[in-house]
Amino acid sequence: MGEGEIIEGCRLPVLRRNQDNEDEWPLAEILSVKDISGRKLFYVHYIDFNKRLDEWVTHERLDLKKIQFPKKEAKTPTKNGLPGSRPGSPEREVPASAQASGKTLPIPVQITLRFNLPKEREAIPGGEPDQPLSSSSCLQPNHRSTKRKVEVVSPATPVPSETAPASVFPQNGSARRAVAAQPGRKRKSNCLGTDEDSQDSSDGIPSAPRMTGSLVSDRSHDDIVTRMKNIECIELGRHRLKPWYFSPYPQELTTLPVLYLCEFCLKYGRSLKCLQRHLTKCDLRHPPGNEIYRKGTISFFEIDGRKNKSYSQNLCLLAKCFLDHKTLYYDTDPFLFYVMTEYDCKGFHIVGYFSKEKESTEDYNVACILTLPPYQRRGYGKLLIEFSYELSKVEGKTGTPEKPLSDLGLLSYRSYWSQTILEILMGLKSESGERPQITINEISEITSIKKEDVISTLQYLNLINYYKGQYILTLSEDIVDGHERAMLKRLLRIDSKCLHFTPKDWSKRGKW
Repeated sequence: MGEGEIIEGCRLPVLRRNQDNEDEWPLAEILSVKDISGRKLFYVHYIDFNKRLDEWVTHERLDLKKIQFPKKEAKTPTKNGLPGSRPGSPEREVPASAQASGKTLPIPVQITLRFNLPKEREAIPGGEPDQPLSSSSCLQPNHRSTKRKVEVVSPATPVPSETAPASVFPQNGSARRAVAAQPGRKRKSNCLGTDEDSQDSSDGIPSAPRMTGSLVSDRSHDDIVTRMKNIECIELGRHRLKPWYFSPYPQELTTLPVLYLCEFCLKYGRSLKCLQRHLTKCDLRHPPGNEIYRKGTISFFEIDGRKNKSYSQNLCLLAKCFLDHKTLYYDTDPFLFYVMTEYDCKGFHIVGYFSKEKESTEDYNVACILTLPPYQRRGYGKLLIEFSYELSKVEGKTGTPEKPLSDLGLLSYRSYWSQTILEILMGLKSESGERPQITINEISEITSIKKEDVISTLQYLNLINYYKGQYILTLSEDIVDGHERAMLKRLLRIDSKCLHFTPKDWSKRGKW
């Protein structure tokens, strides 16, 4: 079979190198074909792999013996009932698990959330609704497992209310005791599970896209153009970045081998000469806006999307290169951008950022969050997350990130929530020999993490046990040791004393 017979929509094995530098032949789909100087190149998406691994390949890397041609076009009814047609390809409908990244993600535990339900509280055996819950030991200290099992809690299993105290005590092993659900107890079947779009089970957001973000969720734009990377390389200061995803930079810039960006104002140019000419005129050595935090070489700048519209839009264009589940939204007026920088003798260099709505009806304290690739895996992601919650503490609110989270974002938030909550639980002290007690509300108030995220994290860590009418949080040695090792590696932390931030009442339009 010749390469001229390969068309868009075909699927076949493609040679690539994995993380261990070994050859493998994963199944891939041909998204586009182009001809450069008489040589054909094929843009491929590896099935079940993250889109950031998509690339242009030559004919030599294709296994033509196992090619699958797309199905013939057939008229099919569309969602609105009108006739339509689209080209199909083998196994076009990818299962939910295949839409995640190639790396396996932890599966959130399904739980039923109960908030302020006094009638159901009365049904809990062992006491009155306001009576603190304590527990007899349900430990098996002689057993220790090498793996932590994640239990799925059925809707009939009692789940802690945010006002019900839970006993916290250590456990010598990591064994868990299954407790049968109490019969006859009525429960609201509001289970939260993994969602294909949100990748998180910590809230019950609708699946419909929200159009309120600077970068917002919208799967309807997922056509052949936006599925392909359009920028080859970006030069930002001393770094050259390889974009992961499509970003709507001007069409004439997409054919350039390198796109040059000013690292201080983020304006883009088509050549190094254009950038050098721009630098002679650009007097910025830090992001525009107010510096509200500085400790050592790390600074945070607060940027108003209305006052600094050009910078904010350029920041969104850059961020879109590394965020898949978002699409650009040019109205940056309702947003604040918090840019983290690293200082040296040449100025303040952008490390990452997060944006947040000035007014959020859903308690979102982050709309989009990104650490640039050169600074990833160095603790800056958790620092951005910690800073967002530090702002929420000053505002006197609880917050949660806007969904969907990217695969890397989800892992970072899960890790931050786990470490923060475990830090609170391990710091509790017992009074008069009794086990320490704490409520979901108290954890939420201390950390500013939304109650739903607190509960989902406790369930994810498999800490919550329900035994003889009482809620207990069991900290095994495995969890304690793992937490202590993780905290030793976490060298970058936010110092609240270095934060100079005064929240504004954005409900008054005059503040905009």
